[in-house]
Amino acid sequence: MPSALIKSYIYDPAGATLTIIFVSGRAYAYADAPKDVAEGLRLAFAKVEYFNKNIRDRFAHSAL
Repeated sequence: MPSALIKSYIYDPAGATLTIIFVSGRAYAYADAPKDVAEGLRLAFAKVEYFNKNIRDRFAHSAL
């Protein structure tokens, strides 16, 4: 399901990095994110709710 705030996301299993690009154009890389978290985001009906509950403030991140 498309999200009003999350434009796209990419998971790098080799680096365990989840990159999220927001509709605003801002992008952040979330370090040490397990594959199941990325898969959960992919499957989530409410991506922003999943992001807020399972990713935001749980992983070290940096702006790209």
